[in-house]
Amino acid sequence: MDKVNRRAFLSTAVAAGVASSLMGVPAKASAGLSGPKRSRKDDISIAQWALVQEIRDGKWKNSDFPRIAREDFDINGIEFVNTLFELPTLSHLNRLQRNAEKYNVTMILIMVDDEGETCDPSRETRIQTAINHRKWVDIARYLGCHSIRTNCRGPKNAPKDQALDWAADCYNRLLEYAVPAGIGILIENHGGLSNDPDWMVSLFKKVNNPYFGSYPDWRGPSKEFDNINYIRKMLPYAAGMSYRNQPTEEQTARLIKLCQDAGYKGWYGIESSGRDEIKKGKKLLDKYLLGKG
Repeated sequence: MDKVNRRAFLSTAVAAGVASSLMGVPAKASAGLSGPKRSRKDDISIAQWALVQEIRDGKWKNSDFPRIAREDFDINGIEFVNTLFELPTLSHLNRLQRNAEKYNVTMILIMVDDEGETCDPSRETRIQTAINHRKWVDIARYLGCHSIRTNCRGPKNAPKDQALDWAADCYNRLLEYAVPAGIGILIENHGGLSNDPDWMVSLFKKVNNPYFGSYPDWRGPSKEFDNINYIRKMLPYAAGMSYRNQPTEEQTARLIKLCQDAGYKGWYGIESSGRDEIKKGKKLLDKYLLGKG
């Protein structure tokens, strides 16, 4: 397996101070790994993508996210999106830390998009994709997040057995870098092969690393996507939940019970679009997850 090349991160010219904070991390993970440190109690977070239009319209910046979560929604955790980050210089990351502490908000994970396909036939592409994700591993560690979220779609109509080998190769390369930093690598079902729960289970078993897991998306059921069956199969590997309140209240209650009966404890990140939908989602999670309503 390729040696970790930290200059691949430094060459991005971002967060140089973050990289220096990791230089003492050992190159190889120790035996007996138990996975990244994360919450072992149920709580509610908000995904930055739920307010993507406000950010794009310039109403607030990345560093304002802790304040928005607390003052506007009284939510305890936040989940970033890499494409919505301002330039992640050390001063910006320090500002985020101060704001999170000020508003008593936990920074949970970074959703990573546009950094390459993790299930690609080309070895060179897979190597570059793993390298591209490393900077977000470093930033996640510096901020105190437990994981980064990736996508794994694969080429259309790709042979599943071959695609399994491609994806496992890329994720093993990324995990070689992430595990010593204590950062988990998660996959959210965003189409393609990641929508196939049996293929995903095969991937998790093939890689067989406690730092590698699922971040199931709760989007509404359809002919193309059976969310109940998907989440049931992902639960043994889940290190987070991407809650969208498209499901009815009855379906929401059923999915929460499914998670709790399976022993899942952790964050439920609201990713529904817009403030009204976020508040609706929080109301349902308060009621069925936390027993407040």
